[in-house]
Amino acid sequence: MENKTDILSRLINKNNTGLVTSINDIRDKELCGIKLNHEEKAALANFDRYRINILNAQQKEEDFHYKYRQLQVIANLSDWREFLKEDFFR
Repeated sequence: MENKTDILSRLINKNNTGLVTSINDIRDKELCGIKLNHEEKAALANFDRYRINILNAQQKEEDFHYKYRQLQVIANLSDWREFLKEDFFR
């Protein structure tokens, strides 16, 4: 299993070709009243749990804000299916 820093690095450095549907796209879909399938719901829950764990682990305010910005980028640019992987079930 990868540690949290390795997972963040993998998501930030992943080369995406073309457009992907992100976690925020799925969240927008839900907010528009479109019913999500089981996998989309699971990915949102996994991302939210992961985000909370990362942010709660920060000891310094500047680290918290840095990780917060990283997570915003990930939520906007990473494919939502990344959050169905085993790394995010913890």
